[in-house]
Amino acid sequence: MAAEGLTARKAALGLLNAVLGDGRMLAQVLADPAGPLLQASPSDRARAQRLAAMVLRQIEPADRVLAPHLRKQPPLAVRNILRLAVCELAAGAAPHGVVNTAVNLARHGNRTGHMTGLVNAVLRALPAEGLLSGPVQKLPRWLRQPLVHAYGRDAVALMETVFASPPPLDLTLKPGATHPDGHLLPTGSLRLTDPGQISGLPGYATGDWWVQDAAAALAVPLLAPQQGDAVLDLCAAPGGKTLQLAAAGADVTALDISGPRMARLAENLARCQLSATLITDDALNWQTEARFDAILLDAPCSATGTIRRHPDLPFVKDDSDLPALLALQSRLIDRAIELLKPGGRLVFVTCSLLPQEGEAQLTALLARHPTARVEPPTMPALDPAWITPEGGLRLRPDYWADTGGMDGFFMARITI
Repeated sequence: MAAEGLTARKAALGLLNAVLGDGRMLAQVLADPAGPLLQASPSDRARAQRLAAMVLRQIEPADRVLAPHLRKQPPLAVRNILRLAVCELAAGAAPHGVVNTAVNLARHGNRTGHMTGLVNAVLRALPAEGLLSGPVQKLPRWLRQPLVHAYGRDAVALMETVFASPPPLDLTLKPGATHPDGHLLPTGSLRLTDPGQISGLPGYATGDWWVQDAAAALAVPLLAPQQGDAVLDLCAAPGGKTLQLAAAGADVTALDISGPRMARLAENLARCQLSATLITDDALNWQTEARFDAILLDAPCSATGTIRRHPDLPFVKDDSDLPALLALQSRLIDRAIELLKPGGRLVFVTCSLLPQEGEAQLTALLARHPTARVEPPTMPALDPAWITPEGGLRLRPDYWADTGGMDGFFMARITI
């Protein structure tokens, strides 16, 4: 196996050990200057991320394959070497190369050198075909149980099927944009199934599009910004919605507490030749006399709707942060309403599958603000089944499952 391939796999194992051993999100590990990808080239970094994500989507099936060949559980680092090898074999990689690489990884790993014989024996005993052909990986109980209660077992099982595969890439296009070949979705996003290097795609350098999940891209059409509207994008970073608002001709103020994420937003605005006023501050403490025609609040949440793209989340998160998140969402909603002009409109958004962070927040909002009313979505191409009884928009990963699904979101437009 080439040294380049070994480097990427070693980095992938570092990512897996950090997620499964240290309870760290992949994004945290990737941003760590002292992390396992410190010495990796850009191509090795990208490959390591793909390999780690592949394993995280298949840990439960991989462990079922390995269980008959293990008398007792080896240390986590060895389990991850075996899981990576199983996933690569199932993906069609050459068995000889996979086994040799796994043995090399064990030989040169910290505290795994004495288990090279086990790694070699287990992998050579695996069947040649049918790996990972059984049931897909289930969500953890803390998340699966409330989702089954909310949407039913069949819907959750279909979500899990969607989570088991890498997601396609969705782009939001500027009007008249140059863009790659892809499948135009009913809602207007462009879907690519095998994009390759994003920065090399047609239209990237000229800022004709940006990466944004098709579900996330529906929040701005729901808000329906008009040319010249004073619009506040609250909790704006990483900024896909800011770009949409600016492209629609709104006078956009984008506010977020994270300086590094706002720096990325500034870079994307420059690439796409769009403009917005950027403010780095805490939305709850920000002092301003301005009032806005419209506000888009994409509130901090559990992010359970993004598991398609963040397969590490079920292994790191649980519901212990939920009470604090719910309280923060409520405070941000009330703050947004304070910043609206009379008759202004608010779109409240969370990328969560949990009704507590969506439908229940809308019910509570209406109870706290008697003058508020919900305006149900009227955009074309929406399935009426996506609209909730109160007029919110519930988006789920099992929608469009045959073409890769979508992220899970709740969003609602409220007029004050």
